[in-house]
Amino acid sequence: MSFSDMPVDVGPVYEGERIRSNQMYVELGGPKIEKHFELVKVRNIKDIEDGKVTLHGPDLKDMDEGSRHPIGILVEVAGKQLEEDLEAVFERRIHEFTNFINGVMHLNQRYTNWMRISKTAIGKGFNSFNMMGTILVRLFKAELPIIEKCQVTFYTDPKAIEKPYKGALEAYNNRDERARGLHDSDVDMFYGCVLCQSFAPTHVCCITPDRTSLCGSINWFDARAAAKVDPKGPLFEIPPQECKNEIAGEYVGINETMRKRSLGEIERIYLYSGMEYPHTSCGCFEAIDFFIPEVNGHGIIDRNAGALAINGLSFSAMANTTGGGKQMAGFNGISLQYISSPKFQQYDAKQLGLDRGIDLVVWMNSGLKERLNEFLPKDIIDKIATEKEINDINNLKEWLKEKNHPIIKTWTEEEEEIEEYEEKDAMIPVGTQTMTIPGSGGFGGFKIILKNCKIHADTVIIKKIEEKKKR
Repeated sequence: MSFSDMPVDVGPVYEGERIRSNQMYVELGGPKIEKHFELVKVRNIKDIEDGKVTLHGPDLKDMDEGSRHPIGILVEVAGKQLEEDLEAVFERRIHEFTNFINGVMHLNQRYTNWMRISKTAIGKGFNSFNMMGTILVRLFKAELPIIEKCQVTFYTDPKAIEKPYKGALEAYNNRDERARGLHDSDVDMFYGCVLCQSFAPTHVCCITPDRTSLCGSINWFDARAAAKVDPKGPLFEIPPQECKNEIAGEYVGINETMRKRSLGEIERIYLYSGMEYPHTSCGCFEAIDFFIPEVNGHGIIDRNAGALAINGLSFSAMANTTGGGKQMAGFNGISLQYISSPKFQQYDAKQLGLDRGIDLVVWMNSGLKERLNEFLPKDIIDKIATEKEINDINNLKEWLKEKNHPIIKTWTEEEEEIEEYEEKDAMIPVGTQTMTIPGSGGFGGFKIILKNCKIHADTVIIKKIEEKKKR
């Protein structure tokens, strides 16, 4: 396979390349564009014109510098060994293969895909979707030999993308619906994915029936099909082995795989917790589950949120803390499918005396809540606030009391005060100050290190945390 006819280099060495706003020539999809998607469909071999690239809308050379456009990518493949279960797996490879192109940055997947083309690439002559499509065809056939024919269609026109966008959403929903009836206890094999390690070197996605991949695009059925077809590929089997903690979802096999695949950085994972030994997060997660200490509950914001979260932060601001392969207690990248699972953060809920993980959730952005409406328990939906009801965290507690949200059972009437320092205009002097906040469980609390800063406060209060109720 050669790309000598292309004006830019192509290869895995360019995975992880970042293109900042001042470097980009054009942006495709992303949070500021309403409709965008990428989809792979398995077709009859007679219906594929191998190597064909079609464009509906303006080409790269017709786009103005600094402009933003819709992007729809439909990859159609055919082969004697292909089956529909492989569609989502092949679809995720669009992320990998487009990032092979020097001067192209690809993020996310499904209906949240986001691409940037650099000024440098355009300057070298990479100015047509025909080139991008040709590269995708060659890579799909070379990296996945069971694909015998491949053709690619791009949509960049706002009107032309509407019908295929709707069809893509239907395809995603059909896949997700199939996976909802299966649970972790029903299977004897889990799966791992390392497709995102170019961006998050210590991240390994653990895929089980109850935990779809963080990006939302690969469920347990998809992973099983991929590992069967390409056992040495980026998706692989993880024998669960002994379950050390059923409520937390801690498995010997997963811990061993995490240690090996993260080069010893991550040693222990609770599949069903966002607070203790949480699953690592990449950067392509569909949503973020975040802790709200003011009410002892959790909020969820998805990638399409048009408003700030209740804590005053945007999705992108929290994503910088959450992603990168870190194991970050209180900030957990998740798929939307996981939210409707009975295993969703169940360990954290049980630690507080609640029956279900969904009972921890006190806030969601309105678009996410509307999308999940039919999958959430009916007794909790109206008790979860959105930015339409509450946009100030100071008012959230009273709202939850009015709604009689389950989280209020975890609040204590009085907190035992150990020490209280009150001094007018108290100041921590310039220098490095280290404070340790005690916690519970495996993390042993948090250490806050302040370097070269000044902090002014009227009052500094240190209070004891009641172990069973507060985190």
